[in-house]
Amino acid sequence: MKQLFLSVNSGEMTVVETPAPTVKDHTVIVETLYSVVSAGTERSLASFGGKNLLQKAMERPDQVKKVTEKMSTDGILTTIEGAFGRLKDPMPMGYTAVGRITDVGRGVTDFRVGDIVAEVGQAYHSEVNRVGKNLVVKVPQELEDIRQAAFGALGGIALEGIHQAEVVPGETVAVIGLGLLGHICARILYAYGCDVIGYDVVDKSLPNTKLKAFINSADDSAVDITKSLTKGRGVDKVIITAAANSNAPIELSQQITRDRGIICMIGVTQLNLDRRPFYERELTFKIARSYGPGRYDPAYEEAGFDYPIGYVRFTEGRNVEEFIRLLATKRMDISDLITHVFSFADAAKAYEMITSNPNHEKYIGVLLQYDENNEKWDRVVKSLAGEKTSVKGDKIGFGLIGAGNFARVTMLPAMQATGLYHFKGLATTGGIGAAQANEVFHFDYTTNDYKELLKDPDIDLIGISTQHNSHAKFVIESLEAGKSVYCEKPLCLTLDELDRIETAYRKSGAQLFCGLNRRHAPLIGEIKKDMKTDSVPAVYDYIANAGFIPENHWTQDETKGGGRIIGEAIHFVDTIMYLDGSELTDLKVSFAENPGYPKKDNAIITLRFASGAVGTILYTSMGSKKYPKEQLRVFSNGTVYEMNNYVSMFKYGSGKKKEIKLRQDKGFGAEYGMIADVLKGKKENNVADHALKAHRMLLQALQQD
Repeated sequence: MKQLFLSVNSGEMTVVETPAPTVKDHTVIVETLYSVVSAGTERSLASFGGKNLLQKAMERPDQVKKVTEKMSTDGILTTIEGAFGRLKDPMPMGYTAVGRITDVGRGVTDFRVGDIVAEVGQAYHSEVNRVGKNLVVKVPQELEDIRQAAFGALGGIALEGIHQAEVVPGETVAVIGLGLLGHICARILYAYGCDVIGYDVVDKSLPNTKLKAFINSADDSAVDITKSLTKGRGVDKVIITAAANSNAPIELSQQITRDRGIICMIGVTQLNLDRRPFYERELTFKIARSYGPGRYDPAYEEAGFDYPIGYVRFTEGRNVEEFIRLLATKRMDISDLITHVFSFADAAKAYEMITSNPNHEKYIGVLLQYDENNEKWDRVVKSLAGEKTSVKGDKIGFGLIGAGNFARVTMLPAMQATGLYHFKGLATTGGIGAAQANEVFHFDYTTNDYKELLKDPDIDLIGISTQHNSHAKFVIESLEAGKSVYCEKPLCLTLDELDRIETAYRKSGAQLFCGLNRRHAPLIGEIKKDMKTDSVPAVYDYIANAGFIPENHWTQDETKGGGRIIGEAIHFVDTIMYLDGSELTDLKVSFAENPGYPKKDNAIITLRFASGAVGTILYTSMGSKKYPKEQLRVFSNGTVYEMNNYVSMFKYGSGKKKEIKLRQDKGFGAEYGMIADVLKGKKENNVADHALKAHRMLLQALQQD
């Protein structure tokens, strides 16, 4: 299938060929018929992408602050490389469309194959989308012009603003900003029996937008005209739909609103509030969050949990449903707002119009129309970079399952830098990750069926970088197919899964590697080389200032991510095991009890080794991001080693030795070099048994907690 992406580096739009997404639980697959090009949101994104680095930095000072803070802990070169790496990631465009359902997942009961639906949020400019069941709304047959349903997200945004403003039928409502969103908002208000006064810096009124009056917001008499239309009272409610780098819409709204009125912003403007009018007339200011309750909640948007209607009448989905109802019952019509329809193949022309507009065209609603294309259902898409059929030279043929953030930002760049791997095949269940990874790293082919990788004789090593609860399945199937496996940590989430992985590994004759890269870091290697653990036991102290992650993040869900201890602290267990070299005989986990941090991501892990050595791992989400993320102190035979975030290392002994790296090095490159050497028969695999042991001890301790 084809999907539209924005290059954040250059601002260019690119149509990428990628496999169609496959259905998951609580989702539907939608074949797109029309999608809306947002002249506001998407124009600003395209404009941002076209700016140079300095202009980008000036526009996003909040991100610059994060980068400078990260430099102080991770090193300058590492931070710069990471920032530029993220800019390489193409961004999927689009968020509202109409299409036809072609497949439904488990847990979906309200939709059938063939239904025409409005889709929002996950409705990209793509021939096929996978959308959560709460983000699609069936389009009734009464709505003959289904193009109007493509504007569902904009209708949902307008309705959420109306609900937040607590609009009552019969009130007079000001709509500041008469772009596409402003017109839709005004028409909904009129359908609800309100008088609407429209404001903009130029007259954008339209016959079918039934305004009580249009007032030029730049007119010095705008406030007086408003009062003359409202018996001197001012408007009851204000909804700001404008997109402007100015505080003028806020200033106007403060002046035209009646006593105890409500101002609600659904657009994007500067936000400098003057206390006096808010105090004198006891005004209320609100910001509506996108389409409504449920937005940005993974439980609602991804897991399919709806909010009970008795508690939340208008959720994200029910706002869109109401918009479709108004269209289907002909209480409103927005067909005249559709000024341009471009073929999806000509999407670049649509973006040229809403950005530079060389022909000075007047536009409001811009649609992309999708033509029939049977090739969009192909399960395997070969790279246009070259029709490679076999791995050349002595490189390792690599196939990757999953293309999330870690794979794109860390794994693939480090593998590519070694020059030891040939990126053969990439498998994901969604088109976005595959397209983003393949645009930068160029696999020979991409597929939505991971079994294609298991059948490929040119693939020597399967990489697994998916959600943690799927790791065991892919590891076991890959080993049983005779493929060596590199699995990003953790290997699994349960002891039963670990038993099955170990059985498959012992039987397969293939190699198993887990992404426990810290043991391969140069600074850890120097400590290991200098220590004398065979004669005198050491004491290890590892601090992981892991940072706060919200409760609803998938890694915090023990059924999906397993929790952060098995998901990340396994790194530090393995690192200390490597340094000590003797058998790990005991591991215990003690969690902090803090009502402000209810998830199990604040703990002390204690280790005991056959050598007599002991160690502690302090893993916490309570610290400051300005403090280094990882620190290790080793006390051994009159010497202290202090490693700071894989950037610097101090050795205290008879003298003081200091070593600083120009860039943070957590050992990824060395790890991938070691894997290649093992697969080529140059080295023994001395990491698999440690990984299995560390997982077993940690899982047993977590089970006992």
